[in-house]
Amino acid sequence: MQTETLVYSEGDQDLEGTLVFDDSSAVKRPGVLVAHAWGGANEFTSAKAEALAKLGYVGFALDVYGVGRRGSSPEENMALMQPFLDDRRLLRRRMAAALAALRGHHLVDPGRVAAIGFCFGGLCVLDLARSGADVRGVVSFHGLLAAAEGLKTEPIQAKVLALHGHEDPLVSDLELQAFTGEMTSAGADWQLHQYGSTMHAFTNPEASDPASGMQYNQDAERRSLASMESFLKEVLA
Repeated sequence: MQTETLVYSEGDQDLEGTLVFDDSSAVKRPGVLVAHAWGGANEFTSAKAEALAKLGYVGFALDVYGVGRRGSSPEENMALMQPFLDDRRLLRRRMAAALAALRGHHLVDPGRVAAIGFCFGGLCVLDLARSGADVRGVVSFHGLLAAAEGLKTEPIQAKVLALHGHEDPLVSDLELQAFTGEMTSAGADWQLHQYGSTMHAFTNPEASDPASGMQYNQDAERRSLASMESFLKEVLA
């Protein structure tokens, strides 16, 4: 496996992502964006990019916040994330920049690109789909699901897979219902998988705060990753 640091930009903001791919072949292959949680790009998303590379894709752990902008506490994480919750147009632009950077790599088939994301990253990839971007599919792991107020959801070209813990306190029943209605109205080919007795952040082995609704769940992680692999195999064929 080959790992590259890729610096790209959106407006006047430099961004820094991590590309991982099998360099034993020069054949173009599908690319998959990996969007990070609220703390910013880290070893977790780089490891997911590497896992995708082992499946035969070019994995790209993208950067929404900017070079060196990473959080190390809940307070710092929230301060980094909040501007993008407040300005979802900006979030769409950052995702579009990452998509363009991945498509520009010499090993990526630009017509076969998908995106996955975790927590805040789940919202990121859903907003990429909401923008009408020409991507084959997006997968949200325990992501925030609410659409932006006052920002139109375009006709969705991507197939959508949302993987959700039934006991996730960050997504209300009303938001869940609104999400499925939104996806249907936008013409999306969508799926929603719910995992019983499962909280937020269920794929993160370091999540251990059930009082706040965040708890790793090994079974849900295994099942959700299997669903992702099957989904990507379908949409990137």
